[in-house]
Amino acid sequence: QVQLVESGGGLVQAGGSLRLSCAASGRTFSVSAMHWFRQASGKEREFVAGISRSSGSTNYAESVKGRFTISRDNSKNTVYLQMSSLKPEDTAVYYCKAVVPGTSHYWGQGTQVTVSS
Repeated sequence: QVQLVESGGGLVQAGGSLRLSCAASGRTFSVSAMHWFRQASGKEREFVAGISRSSGSTNYAESVKGRFTISRDNSKNTVYLQMSSLKPEDTAVYYCKAVVPGTSHYWGQGTQVTVSS
């Protein structure tokens, strides 16, 4: 089992920045990658960014490229999402996901990000 706890969400004005954190505990050695997803009200959950636990390689949704940066600190079992130049359409609940090969994935409880115009 892997437990995930997100933090860092809040209310910010358009153009502002926030940094989200996702702290993992439990069988973290089994995690191969960490992802951030988001779900706006009335919409499906969508992929935002991902990072490999070993290589640190990253990938992003087109909608956030150049504005969001995902990073990790393996010593703290924590992944971050630095969000800049935020837009009202970035408003959503942000979730982190731990990818464990061969098993079910694990999700955090989510953290609300609200961007006012």
